[in-house]
Parts: sequence; C-alpha cells; structure tokens
Amino acid sequence: MFDDVRKHWWALYVLCSGVLMIVLDTTIVNVALPSIREDLRFTETSLVWVVNAYMLTFGGFLLLGGRLGDLFGPRRLFLLGLVFFTVASVGCGVANSRGMLIAARALQGLGGAVVTAVALSLIMTLFTENSDRAKAMGIYGFVCSAGGSIGVLLGGFLTTALNWHWIFLVNVPIGVLVYFASARLLPPDRTQEQRPRLDYAGAVSVTASMMLAVYAIVNGSQLGWTSTQTVGLLGSSLALLIGFLVVEMRVRDPLMPLALFKLRNVATANVVGVLWAAAMFAWFFISALYLQLVLGYNAMQVGLSFLPANLIMAAFSLGLSAKIVMRFGLRGRLAAGLLIAAAGLAWFSRAPLAGDFLVDVLPGMVLLGVGAGIAFNPLLLGAMSDAGAEQSGLASGVMNTAFMMGGSLGLAVLASVAAARTQGLEASGASAVAALNGGYRLAFVLGAICAASAALVGGSLMRTRTGPKSTSRSLP
Repeated sequence: MFDDVRKHWWALYVLCSGVLMIVLDTTIVNVALPSIREDLRFTETSLVWVVNAYMLTFGGFLLLGGRLGDLFGPRRLFLLGLVFFTVASVGCGVANSRGMLIAARALQGLGGAVVTAVALSLIMTLFTENSDRAKAMGIYGFVCSAGGSIGVLLGGFLTTALNWHWIFLVNVPIGVLVYFASARLLPPDRTQEQRPRLDYAGAVSVTASMMLAVYAIVNGSQLGWTSTQTVGLLGSSLALLIGFLVVEMRVRDPLMPLALFKLRNVATANVVGVLWAAAMFAWFFISALYLQLVLGYNAMQVGLSFLPANLIMAAFSLGLSAKIVMRFGLRGRLAAGLLIAAAGLAWFSRAPLAGDFLVDVLPGMVLLGVGAGIAFNPLLLGAMSDAGAEQSGLASGVMNTAFMMGGSLGLAVLASVAAARTQGLEASGASAVAALNGGYRLAFVLGAICAASAALVGGSLMRTRTGPKSTSRSLP
C-alpha cells in the first residue's frame, strides 16, 4: 500500500512536469519575439502568428481533447499529447523559415491542449481520498498559476545566454523523460465493455467554434472589435456553438452531455473560472507591461518581480492550501482568496509613474500570490467534485476551456479599454508614458472588478462540502 501511495505521488510530479512544460510555452516565447523577428525576418503583422498559431489550436482542441480522454482513456491521450508537443518542439527549435515555425507552433498547441485537457482527469483517478486530492490539486494549481511568470524568467535567461531556438529545444529532453516516466507510473486506463461512439458532428462544430472565437479574440484588438471581420467571426462562432448544442440534444452519444451543467459546482466553477482568468491575465500581462514600459525594467527584472507571488503561491499550494480546504470547505476559501486577489489588483490600480518596487509593486504581488494560492485549489476541486469518473475528462476540458476563453477574452477587452484610455489621455496632452500608465491603471480596476465578481458568484453558489476526512498517508 505504501509503495502504491508513493507511486501515485511520483506520478503526480511527473504529470505536473508535463503540464508545466505546456504552461511555460504560453509565455516563454514572448520574451524571444524580437530575436525571432530579426532572425526569420518576420513583419510586425506576421510575428503575432508565432503566438496566435499556438493559442488557436490550444483553445480549439481543449474540449475535444478532454472528451477523447473519457472515450479512449486519459493515460493514452496524455502520452499521445506529449508526443505531439515534443515533436513539435523539435520543429520549432530547428525552424529556419516563418512557415515552418508557425506550423510547428500550431502542432504544439494541439499537443498542449490534449495534455492539459486530461491532466485533471488523471489526478482524479490517482487520488480518491479527499485530503490527498486537495494536496494534489494544490500542486497542480501552483503549476498552472505560476508557470506563466516562470516562463518569462526562463525565456529571458535562455534567449540572453543562448538563443531563441533553445526556448523550444529545452522541451525535448523534458518531454522524453516525462513520456517514459508517465508510461511507467500512470495507472492503466479502465477497460470499457462498450465504448461510446465519437460524436463527429459535435466534435467538428465545437472545435471550429472555439477556433473561430480564439482567432477573433486574438485579432480583435488589432482589427477593431466592431470591424466586419471580428463581428463576422464571432457571429460564425456563435452560430456553430448553437449548432453544436442542437446536435448534443439529439445525438445518442453526445460529445458533451449537457446535463453536466446541471451539476451546481461544475457550473459555478466554470463561471468563476471565466471571471478569475480575466483578472489573472490582466494582472500578469498588464503588470509586466507596466514594469517594462513605465518603470523601465528589463525581461529578467520583470521575471524576478513575480518571484514573491510565485513563492507565496508555492507555500499555499504545496501544503497550506489542502489544510485550509479540509478545515473550512470550498466556498468560504474560494471567496476569500478571490477577494484578496481583487485587493492586489486594486493596489496595482494606484501604480504611479515613478513607482517604487517595495511600495507600489511588492504589496500587490504579495496580495495576488496569497489570493491565487488560496483560491485555485477550491476552484479546481469544485470544477471536478460533482462529475463522475466517466465524465472527469470532459469536466477537465470544460474547465480549461473556461480559463482559456475567459483569459483570452478578458485580456483582449481590458487591453482594448486600456488602449482607448491611453489614446484619450494622449489626445488631452499627457505624455506617452503617463498615457500608458493611465490605461494600465484602468485595466487593473476592471481586473479587480472581475475578481470581486468571481468571489461573489463562488461565495454565493459553490457548495462547501468536502466529504469525509481522509485517513490516507501524507506526501512522501
């Protein structure tokens, strides 16, 4: 029994290593974009596809990846996703043309979507005791929340010390090790006497809908939210989504059983996830811009500035988080964490032009680190708590899709509002830096409102039960 317990924890560490590799790749490339542009002769308009190609396939295949995990086994899909991601990383690392890099980034996004979509399902399979599951979710939550800022720091180091190719090539040995360790440690998939048929109409319609929505969102701020292309793409995405829902109501084996959203905690967690992701993306990206463009920090200094928040999140995720959940339940802790994070964003909203790190940056980072460290665990547990084993992959995919779409849409909207505010301030005679700062401050205010709204929804609707106390062994 003890050996099985240790094996499960080692399986979690390996699984989280794979997820961390995926999370890092959403931000690690941002630091290297100037070098990539110069080396491969990208234009300003084509350079965005180094990021957008990844986001497009990542966002589009999350829901399908989660459901395929339920149908064909999460272990099998996790290993397949790792292969796709690692092979694509080789393609990115050796790319010598714009087309090759963009195509490989799209394949990376596909592999990353599959790995991310089934990860929570695998955790639910590994840990059935409430206390162990809470600890495992805490570790997973830390990887997801802190991975982005770690990516900025690592990207700055690799690009400066070596070259941009290594931000992708570093994934290759990690991916190979994670694959073989996962094949050895992850439990075999459950055999199904009668495997449900894949809902092809639902798969095509929802994947196309998600990809069109992501494409519209990532280009919306550049083309304009009221432009014909943006409105047309969002309208087409909505039409496909409606078609998907019609198919799901009629098909025998639906890709996404709509009854899933009758589960109170699942529905509540996804609404909270959309609002919370919008707030977190605003914090991460807008605060990084504030540090670079207003305070004049370089890439390495920006990464180090996020270190206090990461360390605090680690402290909660790797120990304190599970203890608080088991003692106080989901609802109160979720609301408290989100309110503390809202306070951190509100602190950033007062950021001055000549800001001091200890006075104007560190307190906000500390509050956001504490808030995220407290909130992520109950949010993930809530998202998975009501779903049965046969729907855990779908629930995981839906939760990740909510994060992805909420974060992308929230960031796009907040960035557009900030840009409009900046333009207004410049037109009234403010300096370029002062105008930028004014736009960022408004974005932080709106991010704080999103976090506070998430706290209200979670505190009002999330069921607080955590189940019976666990008697299982602790972390090795």
